[in-house]
Order: sequence, then C-alpha cells, then structure tokens
Amino acid sequence: MNCIKIRFGNDFERLGTKLSIEEMFRAMNPMFTLSERTWKPPMDIYETPEEIIILAEIAGVDKENLEVEINSKAVKIYGRRTEMPRMKNATFRLAEIQYGHFERVLFLPAPIDTEKVSSSYSNGFLQIRLTKLPINQIYQVPISDE
Repeated sequence: MNCIKIRFGNDFERLGTKLSIEEMFRAMNPMFTLSERTWKPPMDIYETPEEIIILAEIAGVDKENLEVEINSKAVKIYGRRTEMPRMKNATFRLAEIQYGHFERVLFLPAPIDTEKVSSSYSNGFLQIRLTKLPINQIYQVPISDE
C-alpha cells in the first residue's frame, strides 16, 4: 500500500498564516459571517485490485441534501449541512462544526465502470464503491470501407 508522507513540526510561527477579516470576526464571535460559508468534509480513498472505495465523513447531512456525480475519471460529492437550532440565552465559547454548502471533486487513480457503482450512508459516513475497468481488456475496432 502506498502512503503519502506527512511532515510534522512545531515551528508554527514560521507558517505565516494570514486571517481574512471575516475569519478574525468569526473567531471573536462565531455568529458573525459575511457570506455563505463553505467547507470540505474529510475523505479517504482506498484501492483494491478490483475497486476504488471512497469514504466521506459528513455527519449531520440529510440524504436529501446530498448529491453524488461520477464519470470514468472523477467523483463529485456535494451538498449542504444545515445549522442546528440555537439555544436561547446561550453564548458560544467554541464553534468548530462547519455548516453550509460543501463540495469535493476527487480524481480517481484508475478508470471506473460507471454502470457498476454502489453507495451507502450510515452513522455520518458516505461510502461509495466503484468497480475499476479491466486494464488488459482488448477491444476490436471494425474497419469500414468508407
């Protein structure tokens, strides 16, 4: 199994992250937003010799607010997570859960058969199973006279 190398460090001052005006105000008061927020749910992609499996963590998204589009080279997952009702007389002390529109386009490591796709949604996880096209398959091309 191939892995992506991730370098960890403790020199965060060197990174030089810059906050936008909206992010500064949101940090002070999570109720403040200038526009519709977008977010990117975390996802995993697994590959076996026969298929590609995508696992998306999208807890709190209703199936009715979830869309999946596929072609032989990519998968697009998008939807919306609506905010939970706010408690009256409550002050936010921490607001990390992201709401609003999300979209991810994942380019696949191998071509897939768009006719052989299955998906399931359980416990906040969307799983998509994509059958890979056979690589060694040979196609005969008929030659016409004109």
